Amino acid sequence: MGNLSNGYEDNNQHTDIGATIRSGREILFQAFNWESHKHDWWRNLERKVPDVAKAGFTSMWLPPATNSFSPEGYLPQNLYSLNSAYGSEHLLKILLQKMKQYKVRAMADIVINHRIGTAQGYGGMYNRYDGIPMAWNEHAVTSCTGGLGYKSTGDNFDGAPNIDHSQQFVRKDLIGWMQWLRYAGFQDFRFDFAKGYSPKYVKEYIEGAKPLFSVGEYWDTCNYNGSALDYSQDSHRQRIINWIDGTGQLSAAFDFTTKGILQEAVKGQFWRLRDSKGKPPGVMGWWPSRAVTFLDNHDTGSTQAHWPFPSNHIMEGYTYILTHPGIPCVFYDHFYDWGNSTHDEIVKLMDIRRNQDIHGRSPVTILEAQPNLYSAMVGEKVCMKIGDGSWCPSGREWTLATCGHRYAVWQK
Repeated sequence: MGNLSNGYEDNNQHTDIGATIRSGREILFQAFNWESHKHDWWRNLERKVPDVAKAGFTSMWLPPATNSFSPEGYLPQNLYSLNSAYGSEHLLKILLQKMKQYKVRAMADIVINHRIGTAQGYGGMYNRYDGIPMAWNEHAVTSCTGGLGYKSTGDNFDGAPNIDHSQQFVRKDLIGWMQWLRYAGFQDFRFDFAKGYSPKYVKEYIEGAKPLFSVGEYWDTCNYNGSALDYSQDSHRQRIINWIDGTGQLSAAFDFTTKGILQEAVKGQFWRLRDSKGKPPGVMGWWPSRAVTFLDNHDTGSTQAHWPFPSNHIMEGYTYILTHPGIPCVFYDHFYDWGNSTHDEIVKLMDIRRNQDIHGRSPVTILEAQPNLYSAMVGEKVCMKIGDGSWCPSGREWTLATCGHRYAVWQK
């Protein structure tokens, strides 16, 4: 395993797990896409750290840094090896040091729902982990995916042995590994495939490893009527909120509800952005301090494009999430691969957010939600609009802060 201390000083025993969420001033950066493993990634990111810090991002979500059966990192095997397709352990340590120097936290992608075995065991399945650290046997694998453990406490991830988190030895080993990641220089956690196991185990892992900030990928399908998205997504956002509650409210969750609604709204259905009670219709409208808002990630966008945000409406999307409460997350592709103008416009919106102190709990007053226009006042100092419709705030105290095709933001 080796000694991975990189001079990172953080007394885990005295970490206040809830302080970062209470502050509500996070802006996250997803620092990879589905193809990043092909591009000497740790070196690439190390060069970009100064720009990421200057833009105002507080945390960089890195791809899974551990040894994996697949190059993208989502079929982990030896969790204690930090040599991956993204680069060597040495290059990762250089990146983490650079991030520490620029005061940008590192978010680890915690892939613990499933793990690829090294040896055949019960039933001829690869459900043993012989010859590597955390050398579990078949009892670490759920009975529904070919192991001798108990039934899964969540959904199954097909094609790989699913880990039985109800086993005490499994949880003890995973907490030890997460503590090791913390000492390696990762301060934040993103829990992959959070539907796969009970959120009460996420609570235990957060309490054991004490990340400064955590977010879960509870990706649930929105409510549709055929191919048409339902207006009310209350049951969808309630399921995400139930998961957050299950973590003891220690973790945030990606606001898939807001993504699903927003990417339909920008096509000329902005009425969707006000729920029946006059609030934002996603998790952001019910529990903004735990809602991580985003437009795309490595699954929904990138080359996988499972559920992509409409590419000709990206800036409207960022105008919405960067001026609204919640915890916004910007995707690497949009920030670095879509040209300087998109990069610079996102930075402008981030500057407005910081300068006007929009945070995770900022109040929203929705002023218009028509087919071609959405406008809102956030806090007392920011007004915004997206869509083709004409609108501006009344009063001489408002000045235009930034604008572009189908979006504008004003500030006092």
